[in-house]
Amino acid sequence: MHGQRYPIRSTLDPEYVARLASYVDLKMRAAAESTPTGDSLRLAVLAALNIADEVFRCRDVTRTRDGELAERAGELERLLDRVLMAS
Repeated sequence: MHGQRYPIRSTLDPEYVARLASYVDLKMRAAAESTPTGDSLRLAVLAALNIADEVFRCRDVTRTRDGELAERAGELERLLDRVLMAS
């Protein structure tokens, strides 16, 4: 990651870990482009913040969609109840 090799022990699939490392490397390189600094720790922290931002935004979208789906399911349930009562 960012020109450094890190030995990683994990129970996860090695290909998956490699994909994660590639993603972190991509984020570190993006941070290096926007914030020119030679400090790898600083770049790692910026990359971590950017990744955390992505995670939080995805969670927010998921929660919103979950709420919308629950509301829609409730509407469908009420509609089915009305149809069944009318039968």
